[in-house]
Amino acid sequence: MRDPYTVLGVSRKADDTQIKRAFRGLAKKHHPDQNAGDSKAKEKFAEINTAYEILGDKDKRARFDRGELGPDGKERATGFHPGAGGFRGFGTDSFQYRTNTGGGPGAAAFEDILKDIFGKSPGGGPQGHPGAHPGQGSQGRPAAGEDINAILTLTLEDLVADNKPTVSLTNGKTLQITIPAGAEDGQQIRLKGQGNAGRAGGRPGDAIITLKLSPHALFRRDGADLRLDLPISLDEAVLGAKIRVPTLEGAVGLTIAANTTGRKSLRIRGRGLPNKGGTRGDIFVTPRIVLPEGEDRELEKLAHRFRKNAAQSVRGPEFDV
Repeated sequence: MRDPYTVLGVSRKADDTQIKRAFRGLAKKHHPDQNAGDSKAKEKFAEINTAYEILGDKDKRARFDRGELGPDGKERATGFHPGAGGFRGFGTDSFQYRTNTGGGPGAAAFEDILKDIFGKSPGGGPQGHPGAHPGQGSQGRPAAGEDINAILTLTLEDLVADNKPTVSLTNGKTLQITIPAGAEDGQQIRLKGQGNAGRAGGRPGDAIITLKLSPHALFRRDGADLRLDLPISLDEAVLGAKIRVPTLEGAVGLTIAANTTGRKSLRIRGRGLPNKGGTRGDIFVTPRIVLPEGEDRELEKLAHRFRKNAAQSVRGPEFDV
């Protein structure tokens, strides 16, 4: 068995952060699940495991540095000093997998780091170290199933509808999803136990659904509120009108007052999106005056007369530059 400092590639003065960083990189590279059928990677991973079990535990590291523990983590005869001539009598042929079941900070840290790297127990991971029976974790625990990721594309109409949209998973399941009020683009929903089945009776993984909101042809989202630009003709702006305006749940009537300029938005209450407080946002409609296409002599005469008689500019002093 080699010196654990050499195995992890760190100096004897390395701090805990440097040791953990070195272990993370080597564990990810040589993990058996990443190197199926590679016996050398399997041995290397076990050697890395044992080295970190010593150096990741302050008490064991101190005892190893004093020569009280051997590079395999076992008690050794006194009088040995690390670094003074190597580790005779510990070849790789005698190396055996260690399962980190001895407890202590080093073992716990090993579990936590592998969970962080793989996000679960990938075969020989946190619930299935090398040396455990196939399909089981360390100490014979069943291995949990893998999580499944899926994307559910939604429209704004889906956010206000009573029906539950469905999503198909790679394991063959089709699930109906309850969309939470105030759902955001990129928000994730975790469905417990809907992922891949566990092994040897282990709990199934979860389904993680990422929500993706499609852009709408008319509405712009502003939190729970919606904003809509409403084209109106010149006569509707001058004389006023009652116009049918779309919402996510059908059209409603909206009164455009005479001499509308488009400077102020009109509000349709309670027709926006659901929010986390259990209420609905509003729709803010901004009139946008659209002039008629083509040449219109009468309109040009009106414009010339208006320009001649205009008492003031429609722009404020802040535009006088």
